[in-house]
This record gives sequence, structure tokens and C-alpha cells, in this order.
Amino acid sequence: MNNELVTLDHVNLTVRSFSESAEWYKRVFGFLLVEEGVYGDGTWGILRNGDFMLCIYESPSREVLSGESSDRFHHVYHFGLRIRDRKQWEGILEREALETYYSSPVRYPHSLSWYIKDPTGHMIEVAYWQDDQVKFG
Repeated sequence: MNNELVTLDHVNLTVRSFSESAEWYKRVFGFLLVEEGVYGDGTWGILRNGDFMLCIYESPSREVLSGESSDRFHHVYHFGLRIRDRKQWEGILEREALETYYSSPVRYPHSLSWYIKDPTGHMIEVAYWQDDQVKFG
């Protein structure tokens, strides 16, 4: 039996504020809220852009691992989202006044990456591949 992976289905994140995060992902990346409900002390929801989904769970009482403390624990360091239109993305960076990290854009052999954080502090790599082709070597 071949269990070939087709694609990444979703990323699941806890967030400080459901409404702030859902609106931010809509404005910055075009995600739409397709399902929501209540879980524990907050709202949960599924945001969708094409075939990619973000599941977000509001958890205002949690703290964000950041700085030196995050280096002591295993965790997801960032997740990556791919864009096709560099000029449009650079316009969004300017419009939203998004802070970038690691001297973004970082030039790789076949791509550029901008590193940003969402309202909760999750790091996101925004990747633009030369000629929209994922290639190595």
C-alpha cells in the first residue's frame, strides 16, 4: 500500500484573539472563515484559502513562547505560505506595516522569503519561488 502524501492539509494554532487573528489572516493572505464554534473558554474556527486551511483556537490565557525561552523547547519554529505575486505581496507588507525579520527578504538559490509574525506571535515564512517553480539544486 502506497501512502503517498498529497499535500499539507492544515496547520492548527492557538491564538490570543480569535476575531483579531481571523481578520488579520483575511486581510494579509485572503483566508476566509468557513466554520466556527465554541471550545472551552474561546472560539475555534477553520480559515481556508484554496486547498490550505488554518485551524485556530482562541486561548487568551496561554502565554507565547518567545525569545530565549522558546529556544529551550521543541516547537514548530514557523510555517510557510507560498505566494505567486511578489509585487502584490510587497504592497501588502507596506499597507499592513508588517515588521519583517532576518533581514527579509532572504534570498535563497531559487526563492525569496519574508519572515513575519501574526498577531499572536507565530512566525510565518512567506515564500516566492522564481518562475513559480519549486526546485532545488
